[in-house]
Amino acid sequence: MSTSSSADPAPQRRDQQLSLAVLRRLVGNTWARLPGSTLVVLSIDPEGNGFSPFSTYAHARYAPEPEGDGLRGEVYPLESELARDAELRRLFPQIPDSAVAALVLYPLG
Repeated sequence: MSTSSSADPAPQRRDQQLSLAVLRRLVGNTWARLPGSTLVVLSIDPEGNGFSPFSTYAHARYAPEPEGDGLRGEVYPLESELARDAELRRLFPQIPDSAVAALVLYPLG
């Protein structure tokens, strides 16, 4: 018999990517009964060696490192941001073809 409460999310393997659709389901269904004051905390690394409260987010593009395992990469501005901002175009003259739309979450510390 499980001792988990109904607010516990379904177990996720750490090496799986989490899509916005899954996040919406978790927030809307699985975590909907949690108090609004529940703190959202991000891990510094997959092993849980440190944690920090969630602070802010950005709509951006993410591209994995070309020679890596796909678990680390870089974040780039959206096309619409580049179109509006000449300084961004100068800072990011080339965006990898592998960049995809992403919701980027940032820790407080």
